[in-house]
Amino acid sequence: MNFLNSIDVSASGLTAQRLRMDTIANNMANVETSRNADGTGPYKRQVVIFGARESEYPKSTFQGMLEKQSAASGGGVRVKEIIELDETDAPFRMVYEPGHPDADEDGYVKYPNVNIVEEMINMISSTKAYEANAKVIEASKNMALRALDIGK
Repeated sequence: MNFLNSIDVSASGLTAQRLRMDTIANNMANVETSRNADGTGPYKRQVVIFGARESEYPKSTFQGMLEKQSAASGGGVRVKEIIELDETDAPFRMVYEPGHPDADEDGYVKYPNVNIVEEMINMISSTKAYEANAKVIEASKNMALRALDIGK
């Protein structure tokens, strides 16, 4: 196994968490959007789904002996998809605003199914995961430099 494997795994985590933070920011920016671009209804909350990424490096001899070791482990993370949550997953907020142009016949406006508190919690979680991956890259770099110093 190459020592750069840990950097590759952490880099995939950085990329995935950055996309998750961008998606969360998009959700927060559209918390009051009662009509999307095509005019069919309110903005729908988006959620990033992660999946395991296959390792680019061959398994070591020890890993090959473990039967429980999956073929996809050790390669990091990838974004499988970004899904939109519709009304069945999370109900839209209904606000009574009879003068609003998007109000229904009863005077209620459908607002996005975005909960700003939940989005802030997800943003903090994503930020912490991003920081942890950055620290792993820094530690791997320091270990590589110390290994080079041993050879002097």
